[in-house]
Amino acid sequence: MDVVIRNGTIISASDTYSADLAIRDGKLIMIGQKLNIEAARVFDATGRFVLPGAIDAHVHLQMPVGKLVSADDCESGTKAAACGGVTTILDFATPDPGQPLDSAITERIALFEPAAQIDYGLHAVIRDTGDGLAGQMKKSMELGVTSFKVYMVYAGLMVDDSGLARILALARDLGALTCVHAEDPALLENRTRALLAAGQTSPWHHYDSRPELVEAEAINRIIGLAKATKSSLYIVHLACREGLAAVAGARAEGYPVYAETCPQYLHFTHEVYKHSDGQRYVCSPAFKGQDSQDALWQGIARGEIDTVATDHCPFQSAEKDAGRDDFTRIPNGCMGVETLYPFMLSAANCGRISYNKAVEVCSTNVARLFGCAPQKGTIAIGSDADLVIYDPRGESVVSRARMHSKVDYTIWEGLRLAGRLDQVFSRGRLVYSDGIFTGEPGWGSFVRCR
Repeated sequence: MDVVIRNGTIISASDTYSADLAIRDGKLIMIGQKLNIEAARVFDATGRFVLPGAIDAHVHLQMPVGKLVSADDCESGTKAAACGGVTTILDFATPDPGQPLDSAITERIALFEPAAQIDYGLHAVIRDTGDGLAGQMKKSMELGVTSFKVYMVYAGLMVDDSGLARILALARDLGALTCVHAEDPALLENRTRALLAAGQTSPWHHYDSRPELVEAEAINRIIGLAKATKSSLYIVHLACREGLAAVAGARAEGYPVYAETCPQYLHFTHEVYKHSDGQRYVCSPAFKGQDSQDALWQGIARGEIDTVATDHCPFQSAEKDAGRDDFTRIPNGCMGVETLYPFMLSAANCGRISYNKAVEVCSTNVARLFGCAPQKGTIAIGSDADLVIYDPRGESVVSRARMHSKVDYTIWEGLRLAGRLDQVFSRGRLVYSDGIFTGEPGWGSFVRCR
């Protein structure tokens, strides 16, 4: 064997048990008690947990936003992910106007291929709903991209209701999953115009321009379209109580509506926008009130929220600060790929959720929803050996000085987390150990989703 991990407590989405693991050629080959086999490297996990690596279903690396580009490129972003126990990311192929989806996908893969330090998959962004869309979606799926993102806001990306219904129907026929950024453009535009006219331009008014009703109205509307077209639906970065209620209601009626939330919505509220550095917390949807945060945690516990991802799209502090006096000029996005799993495992460590639930929403459900299970997201014979060894007795403190992103600050600075990641394996290769990154660019492989 290449690697044997002995004496660990295995934690999956459904089970907790003691066992040894044996790895060969990047795969889990044996799982059992006291395996009497030799290996090139042996790790003793006594007193520690062995979990599937996290899958971050929502990152934006090297993402152009106007004249800016998100701070992490494919190399630094995947390095940061690995050091946080994320062993697979799902990024986005966004076509230029008029560019076919398959061309955008192959370009994105070419960008990742020499740089990625962990495995990566893609969603395809649809911005043009004209003739030929069905063929483009089919080609995308043949390339291994089976999920399609649409925006209900943002000029140049926004798709109207007619286009949304068409995409949902095509995805239904192809067996694809439609992922939606749900905010209402009319409400947002009207509120923003009124705030600017009144001279209300501080970071707080980022939230004021897009409060709960802006998100909830759009979620209700897109769920209605999904019901009408009998299509499955995945709401990205859900942040509000009212939107969650709409998702839960649709699921109770038997509709395949899924929801993702993010760690930032589980930890911060809109009060941070009143701080002197409130601009650095700006992302969309905006952080909401404490009632929404409480509802999101309850939704995770009840199984109404399926995944926790990061929407990792950081910008440098100077780029954020340039919009301090005009919230419409603040680039949207927060960092999170390196803190996702430590944050959720800390929540389990403190009893807010179970460790099994943390694995479920950060790994197993992601793999199932996006078609890369059982290759990813589980500890099973034949699955990729994407593993994290976690010490529940340890502690870690988030500090920009010890992180691996290119962004020059973190909204998580000083946060104390229960537990500590000791080792991270990507397809059996040790990529992080005791605070030191040990991977290399080009190791990451493209994951063809099904």
